[in-house]
Amino acid sequence: MTAKGTCRFCNTQLKHTFADLGMSPVSNANIREEDLKSAESFYPLHAYVCDNCFLVQLEEFQAPDEIFNDDYAYFSSYSKSWLEHARNYSLMMMERFGYDENSLVVELASNDGYLLKNFVEREIPVLGIEPSENCANVAREAGVRSIVKFFGVDTARELVAEGYRADLLIGNNVLAHVPDINDFVGGQKIILADSGVITIEFPHLMRLMEHNQFDTIYHEHFSYLSLLTVEKIFAAHGLVIFDVDEIPTHGGSLRIYARHDADTDKAVTGKVVDLRQREIEAGLTDIPTYTAFSEQVKETKRKLLEFLIEAKRAGKSIVGYGAPAKGNTLLNYCGIRNDFLDYTVDLSPHKQGRYLPGTHLPIHDPEKIKQSKPDYVLILPWNLKDEVMDQMADIRAWGGQFVVPIPEVKVYP
Repeated sequence: MTAKGTCRFCNTQLKHTFADLGMSPVSNANIREEDLKSAESFYPLHAYVCDNCFLVQLEEFQAPDEIFNDDYAYFSSYSKSWLEHARNYSLMMMERFGYDENSLVVELASNDGYLLKNFVEREIPVLGIEPSENCANVAREAGVRSIVKFFGVDTARELVAEGYRADLLIGNNVLAHVPDINDFVGGQKIILADSGVITIEFPHLMRLMEHNQFDTIYHEHFSYLSLLTVEKIFAAHGLVIFDVDEIPTHGGSLRIYARHDADTDKAVTGKVVDLRQREIEAGLTDIPTYTAFSEQVKETKRKLLEFLIEAKRAGKSIVGYGAPAKGNTLLNYCGIRNDFLDYTVDLSPHKQGRYLPGTHLPIHDPEKIKQSKPDYVLILPWNLKDEVMDQMADIRAWGGQFVVPIPEVKVYP
């Protein structure tokens, strides 16, 4: 099927479908009660793969400033495991590269300061660049110097003119969120100090495909990335990936380490060579590998609906846990509304009292589960299942069970 657009990296015409998830609302656009009767906007959630650079991508239907606005609902600090991940990363980077009071650590899409506060505690200068005012305000309250801007070439030039050069430039789960990936990576080249290090974390496309993680496809995620493709993008802007870590976050992610191509002191490690070869062996340079993914998606949907239908026919009550963006993709694609789920819950007070987009399921405080005592709790942020199951362990007192939908339905007592 031919797409209207061209590849956001190499401008090749897009013609191969990776996954077509139908029409879907913007995943983090939770709805106020007074707006429930207003019309919602739905957009095609159709991912394509470029047959030149193998970048998997969505077309842009909503501008980033409409998504990441002053009412943006995602705050990183409401996940205990994510805070621990950020702290461990920060301490590791300080030890490995020796950052101190003479360094500058810059984070792109710094959210509520969840990560940079670890450097602030060590009196290492930081700068957060965050597009959402409400998130930046929370970061400032935590002592993290933050500016409200979208990052790209223009912002990088402005900051360099003001004297900023990053010894460490961080971007966790942001590379997939930028529609103009060349502008974003080009800006990193400009602001990075001559001997500086870039680290970028993003969900690994190879893991997404291996574990049927189609729900991580949503409108905030413009790109879905492999090491092979990211190497091409960074190389086009004079940057070299010299190391890589495979990490468990978000169902399997990569943390790449990059440098200027002229900074030859940091040799390319064997881990980069090894992962590059494994991606080739997994078929990530062959279009049929990508186009076969659609059938995996359909089968996962069928299995989830079969479980829910059987449970409801048996008179069981089912609720959701979490209001993540990935959960909204799952619910809308599978057509799961209040005929299957009574409600969902979320720890974030910024989401409580609102309703999920598309499905209009109410979002409550987790205490609601203890009051209604459901038979099943469907964990929508499945990447945090261990944390959720530990937090909600009390459901076992009335025989409640947990359900994880990805990579396929699994029930945990």
